[in-house]
Amino acid sequence: MFAAYAARIDADDPLSALELGDLPEPQARPGWSVVTVKAATLNHHDLWSLRGVGLPAERLPMILGCDAAGVDEHGNEVVIHSVIGQSGHGVGPDEPRSLLTERYQGTFAQRVAVPTWNLLPKPAELTFEQAACLPTAWLTAYRMLFTKAGVKPGDTVLVQGAGGGVATALVVLAKAAGLRVWVTGRDEVKRARAVELGADAAFESGARLPERVDAVMETVGAATWAHSVKALKPGGTIVISGATSGYNPPATELNRIFFLELNVAGSTMGTKDELAGLLSLCVNTGIRPVIDSVFPLTGARDAFARLAKGDVFGKLVLTP
Repeated sequence: MFAAYAARIDADDPLSALELGDLPEPQARPGWSVVTVKAATLNHHDLWSLRGVGLPAERLPMILGCDAAGVDEHGNEVVIHSVIGQSGHGVGPDEPRSLLTERYQGTFAQRVAVPTWNLLPKPAELTFEQAACLPTAWLTAYRMLFTKAGVKPGDTVLVQGAGGGVATALVVLAKAAGLRVWVTGRDEVKRARAVELGADAAFESGARLPERVDAVMETVGAATWAHSVKALKPGGTIVISGATSGYNPPATELNRIFFLELNVAGSTMGTKDELAGLLSLCVNTGIRPVIDSVFPLTGARDAFARLAKGDVFGKLVLTP
């Protein structure tokens, strides 16, 4: 079957490690299902995998892709929850929790095998492309806002880095929840598009804000960390789900964190129940994932190049 996969590891030139071609069909284990992929989406996790982060060379070749929506062997339209082993269903006692593409082949292929427990019904109101956007970036945003941040309607949330998949999800979800949403970004066009999505204001990266905020959603990392800490009200919360600009900020701002009694919360992906809640929220409110572009799976290299360049607003979708 045709797939986009990591053939080797290259920390300096990750795109050179990406190959497109035929790999063996997935074999279902007891308690697993084989899903025919209708749409899958890119995440920065895929670029990190090509660099070897979380993916040792002995597991290669590894089909990339965490997210997908498709049709199971019984003809049901499904969305895949990509955290394998979270519940213990479908895995052995010595298999740790992991994401697709870390220990198990991913979704950038015509078919993928996952534990049956990891399948949720795809709402008829969502297209396959829209549903495929939800299990990583949008689920991450949902958990950041509604499980970790401790915010309530009327609070002000700052989203660092307008344009990325998680950032655009945060804007749409926060606005749907009755929050005041501010964003930052280096690109004027992306800032303007964030306002079109529902952000109440957009600022240049590092800009002084009109007032301090209740919570900051941080996915950028080193480049924005100091600004995130300085932007918070006393007792406010930073939720971190990634660090695309690096993990080691030049200033940790520990004095501000303890003196202002700030909260720092880590957040990774989300649960199957949270994904079910996100699907329901999309159906009930009419909000939909922001899609930048749709590529055929044969054009995966072009999609990866777009992601690596940062020339993206919303999600990049692959269709086998």
